[in-house]
Amino acid sequence: MLAGQLMDLRSMLHTQGVIFAYSGYVTEPVLSGVGEALKQKLTIDDADTKTLRSVFAIFVEQMQNIIRYSAEMQHLPPPPASDAGALKEIRYGILTIGREGVDYIVCAGNLVRQADVERLRERLERIRGMNKEQLKALYKEKLRADPEEGSKGAGLGFMEIARRATKPIEFDFAEIDSDHSFFALKATI
Repeated sequence: MLAGQLMDLRSMLHTQGVIFAYSGYVTEPVLSGVGEALKQKLTIDDADTKTLRSVFAIFVEQMQNIIRYSAEMQHLPPPPASDAGALKEIRYGILTIGREGVDYIVCAGNLVRQADVERLRERLERIRGMNKEQLKALYKEKLRADPEEGSKGAGLGFMEIARRATKPIEFDFAEIDSDHSFFALKATI
């Protein structure tokens, strides 16, 4: 039974062109480990340097979004006083990297708070509606500005993904309950 279920999952992923799939709690070491395997796979596939860099950069941005913003998390026990920089929580998400024809596809998903859905939707619609020059100008503007309230980074992640993607980004939200939605983002390279 176990082997059959896992083989079915593997077959489904393979049929959909998925070459990497990760579902679970994400940390910086997980990001580094999967990232190293991804670089090796892209090298084996003989991806050109620009494609390799774009796929890797989008993968990193997607994983960092999960690490920083997923609403599904586990709090860790307090670290010893000597390790003040230790993680306080780990967050859950899913990420796949695959092929559709000649394109690479990076998809990621995680829970978000229902209160954040409209703000995210508006931001992503705005970014998706921009051409490469408009994205570049907005990116430079954001680099000079202070981070947005509640941001755990420079607020450039979605723009970086859209700038590197070869097609407009795709995204969706599925309501889970009154407090959460599942957020999915797809980038094509």
